Amino acid sequence: MRIAQVAPLYESVPPKYYGGTERVVSYLTEELVHQGHEVTLFASGDSVTKAHLVAASRRSLRLDKHCVDRLAHQILMLEHVLQCADEFDIIHFHVDYLHFPLSRRQPITHVTTLHGRLDIPDLVPLYEEFRDMPVISISNGQREPLTWANWQATVYHGVPADMYRFRTEPGDYLAFLGRISPEKRADRAIEIAKRVQIPLKVAAKVDPVDKEYFESVVEPLLCHPLVEFVGEIGDGEKDEFLGNAYALLCPIDWPEPFGLVMIEAMACGTPVIAYHGGAVSEVMEQGHTGFIVEGLEDAVEAVLRVPELSRKRCREIFEQRFTATRMAHDYVQIYGRLINSPHKESLEARA
Repeated sequence: MRIAQVAPLYESVPPKYYGGTERVVSYLTEELVHQGHEVTLFASGDSVTKAHLVAASRRSLRLDKHCVDRLAHQILMLEHVLQCADEFDIIHFHVDYLHFPLSRRQPITHVTTLHGRLDIPDLVPLYEEFRDMPVISISNGQREPLTWANWQATVYHGVPADMYRFRTEPGDYLAFLGRISPEKRADRAIEIAKRVQIPLKVAAKVDPVDKEYFESVVEPLLCHPLVEFVGEIGDGEKDEFLGNAYALLCPIDWPEPFGLVMIEAMACGTPVIAYHGGAVSEVMEQGHTGFIVEGLEDAVEAVLRVPELSRKRCREIFEQRFTATRMAHDYVQIYGRLINSPHKESLEARA
């Protein structure tokens, strides 16, 4: 197949540091190339890929200090995608709804994976207007606010099977990896670590929008002797960080659309302690890859029960459910169905 992957420009593909969507786009793109497909990646110029790269911006916008209007670059990229649309059998968008007005008016075969939260009232009238746009969810839980959208399938994220090294023995610290934000609740992770008296390493970035939250809520807690703030880390450091942990803490306070860090931990054999919410119950297997908890006391008890879990079983479940090979296979099945759908023929006839 001739496939276009259209990534956000905020981070490179793959990201240098934090960035879930762009990381998944990278894993999918490289696996599709490995499987013999002809893939074109629209992404920032500092992206690294075996696909044909069309640089839609000089570098990732978050790291470009000269970039003032980020949306301008995204709109220009979409125009370039549509100008060469007839070169592809299918266009796979990862930029949320930005392209909807353009795609509706073009006789192209396309699909969009929605990577973010959908429980925002502002989104309801938008997706009602664009009910015809074919979309893919990354968990069934993500769909709940918009059950009536034009869902094609749910495709769980996948990670290259050889990216993380399985470790048979647990480390001596708890890990928190992600963003410092109200919904990720690093403050909860710190409280859990204090209650069980196990060191906690916090590897997280602080976005400008969350700076006030970090300074007022989280930063004062970092002075505790059990807590080490590592800061933002990249792929090269995550293998050691997650693999050498006793357990990963995900004390979320929002409807998590997926939670990539959970399967990254599983790949290392590291169990996960996660608060219930969103896709957590779909991604995790209670009592096998970790524990899903309802509150602080439950989380404390779960950490104490980690020795009951098998690190080998965590890795096995990752290999069964969450590899990039499985993810790409799922997407190829969807691509084929859309390419051969009667709806596509009607669009071409109207053009």
